[in-house]
Amino acid sequence: MLLTGSCFCHNIEYELELESADDARTSVCHCRNCKKAFGTNYGLTAKVPKDAFHLKAGIPKEHAADNGSGVVIHREFCDNCGSFILEYGDTVKDQFRYICVGSLDDPEALPPKGEFFCKARASWMPEIPNVFHKQEVKQ
Repeated sequence: MLLTGSCFCHNIEYELELESADDARTSVCHCRNCKKAFGTNYGLTAKVPKDAFHLKAGIPKEHAADNGSGVVIHREFCDNCGSFILEYGDTVKDQFRYICVGSLDDPEALPPKGEFFCKARASWMPEIPNVFHKQEVKQ
């Protein structure tokens, strides 16, 4: 399964090479950290093996900082349009990337398999049916 993605201005373009959609774990997260990173009421990322992600054009800018729990999170984005491309923590940097699903050319290719920090879900946002739901997780 070959998926493509980019930033809004297309300075950054990438491919994801997956055996199947099952190789990605797409999650909706309602934690405060994701809300701030995405600038919305939730974050939507797909956890993929690091080696599945291949840059085809451009070099993302990286920001690294402690997420408040002692874990350094690396976020990569376009330094021209600001589009968020991916993130990963120091603890999984050699194994996984969390791709911003909105940067995929076909975001419907990787539907959510779970929701996290559901206690913080906006009251107007419905629960996603038929997926794993976790009220709280350690941050």
